[in-house]
Amino acid sequence: MVGSAVCRELRSRGYQNLITRSHRELDLTDQAATRAFIQREKPDCIIFAAARVGGIEANRSLIGTFLYENLMASANVIHAAHETGVHRLLFLGSTCIYPRLAPQPIPEESLLTGPLEPTNEGYALAKIAGLKMCAYYRQQFGRLYHSAMPTNLYGPGDNYHPAHSHVLPALIRRFEEARLAKDPSVTIWGTGTPLREFLHVEDLARGLLFLLEQENPPDWVNVGSGQEVSIRDLAVLVKEATGFQGELHFDPSMPDGTPRKICDTTRIRKLGWKPQVPLGEGIKRTVGEYRAALAAGTLRS
Repeated sequence: MVGSAVCRELRSRGYQNLITRSHRELDLTDQAATRAFIQREKPDCIIFAAARVGGIEANRSLIGTFLYENLMASANVIHAAHETGVHRLLFLGSTCIYPRLAPQPIPEESLLTGPLEPTNEGYALAKIAGLKMCAYYRQQFGRLYHSAMPTNLYGPGDNYHPAHSHVLPALIRRFEEARLAKDPSVTIWGTGTPLREFLHVEDLARGLLFLLEQENPPDWVNVGSGQEVSIRDLAVLVKEATGFQGELHFDPSMPDGTPRKICDTTRIRKLGWKPQVPLGEGIKRTVGEYRAALAAGTLRS
């Protein structure tokens, strides 16, 4: 999702010589293959958007896999970039790197000040390692390697897997399937009370290119909308966008995850960036894109 959005934004600005690979074409956990690829292609800049990602269920049931794959891919790409002379690299993490009970909104300085959220600790540890590796290679070797920590993302190209997707695509799929089946109700995990922040992936793409325009960017910076919504209110927005007419229920026996998570975007806003896509508008657009991808047989699931 992120890589595709970045490519679309780059092409819209006239960039044509883009080097991309899918997971099928290049396994970033393979150190030798990763180094050979970067050595052969000799990119001027790397935007590291690859990751093994998922929602609460995927993170907690595949916690070791998430740690291994993300840790290995991050280390292989960053080190190979340094070894082959790539001077600039932008690493993407996630705001889940911050402590479960971090101050809200979460400032960058809260990193490593408390325990992580247990349900996604494996993924978070891998992303923290990648962030620190970029900062340390910048400090030790003078490479301009820096990181962006986006909040929850959504938009075209998202993964709609029924068990392993993030909350917003999961809600879109569930409500749309319930609408088509004329189900009387939809049940959502948890209490509906946790607060979350969402950013359209096109806003993130513009934010990443904005950071690459900075001569001396921060080692890492939050990228978010600065607005939060409860899971209950988010479900209502998706319900309305899909046109589902049934009831909405919550299952408090299932985990909520982190109670609140909104990032402090003061640092990047002071540099001059701000998001452009309101959540309600973005959800309506995404529902339309979901339906189009489903009809075309191109839905990621």
